Amino acid sequence: MKHGRVFDRHRTYVDLSNQILICVQVQVHCFARSPQHHYTADLSAHCCIFTTRAMGWAQREVKMPAMKRGCHLVTHLIEREISSDLAQFRVGLAHIFIQHTSASLTINENADPDVRLDMETFLNQTVPEGRGAPWVHTDEGPDDMPAHCKASMFGSSVSIPISNGRLNLGTWQGVWLCEHRDRASGRRLVVTLQGE
Repeated sequence: MKHGRVFDRHRTYVDLSNQILICVQVQVHCFARSPQHHYTADLSAHCCIFTTRAMGWAQREVKMPAMKRGCHLVTHLIEREISSDLAQFRVGLAHIFIQHTSASLTINENADPDVRLDMETFLNQTVPEGRGAPWVHTDEGPDDMPAHCKASMFGSSVSIPISNGRLNLGTWQGVWLCEHRDRASGRRLVVTLQGE
């Protein structure tokens, strides 16, 4: 944005280093088929000053250890890996993405481990597995297609607000990595931070 740039005769945007002064005089222009029939109504004029900071980005790949099948609380593992980057942000958004199709991420209860056991029970009762299952894709084992279904149910990413260098989760919230395969290797996450 250039200093004092006039976009039209009714709007002026002025950049004052990290402050932006915006003065807008709102007018309504009505044309009846040709510019000769032009009506103008002056509705209002407003000025606002917004203080801005440069938007920053950080991105880090996080390698998670191999985990048994089930839902695992991994907030602390992620925070440990991104803490130096996270500390640079006063306000922003953290996006956490898993690079796999047979594991998923979600946000849920962080205190009682029984919730994670119950969630695994729910997933196993909801998505059939074994000889009676209707799946055609079975080349990678009987747990593979059910793992794809479960991963699609929860999704491959979560977004969390950043406040004062910390993930702003609720008191009882945590990030879960849900491993849907019986024998999986470690999983890879991509954490992208945006803010100021």
